[in-house]
Amino acid sequence: MTRADPITSLQNPQIKRLVRLHARRGREQEGVILIEGTRELSRALAAGVQPTEVFSCPELHSPEAAEVAPLLPTAPTLLSPAAFAKVSGREHPDGLLGVAPRPVTALPGLPGDAVVVVLDGLEKPGNVGAILRTADASGAAAVLVLGRGADPYGPNVIRASQGSVFALPVAALDEHEAHAYLAAQGCVTVACTPDAPTVYWDAPLTGRVALLLGTEHGGLPPHWRNGGHYNGGLSVRIPMQPGSGADSLNVSTAAALMLFEVVRQRRVSGENP
Repeated sequence: MTRADPITSLQNPQIKRLVRLHARRGREQEGVILIEGTRELSRALAAGVQPTEVFSCPELHSPEAAEVAPLLPTAPTLLSPAAFAKVSGREHPDGLLGVAPRPVTALPGLPGDAVVVVLDGLEKPGNVGAILRTADASGAAAVLVLGRGADPYGPNVIRASQGSVFALPVAALDEHEAHAYLAAQGCVTVACTPDAPTVYWDAPLTGRVALLLGTEHGGLPPHWRNGGHYNGGLSVRIPMQPGSGADSLNVSTAAALMLFEVVRQRRVSGENP
């Protein structure tokens, strides 16, 4: 049943626990994720991710939150506005927060025209979330997140993806697992690196491909640039205007250009309508 009285004390054990869950270590210790916001909770539910705990502050509800709150699978624990602000990661929260078991992703067998996005070492949750959102919008088959960078199911990534992290397979792997999966699926690897000889729109991106993206400051590690090419893999670059002062793009922008070039080439080739 719903609590009759909201939690008001910022020293309440449940409030302290929710604050700890904003840290990756706290989430990993419990095997859970935090899902904040109406849109994100709705997309999680649509993907079969069921919150086991829900925390609600009706005073903060947007009209959308007021509609979604009764549909959540468990009765909420009520929080005062001050208590909810303490556990929220947002400047303007809408008063809904869920705790759910961390999803366990089974990587899919890929169709012949699949594109997989591989993110190696990305640290900024905003970039990872934006790429997940673009991968979802462009029809990517899966996203592989490598290294101890941003947690793909961290609350800031979930927020930046607007819940798209729940809409497609997203797996945190090490490099050996990623290599094995891509090789077994017959993916042509496409390493995005600024010193590549081929401009990305001149590269053949139809068929089953894996787009490899590294950090903005370090790029892809050598094992992807050199030894990570199989099944006819290649390297591509995004050209910069000569004399512009810019030597690289934000990685989420680079991912968007690459993914929608895949979409364009497949429409031209007739792979996709």
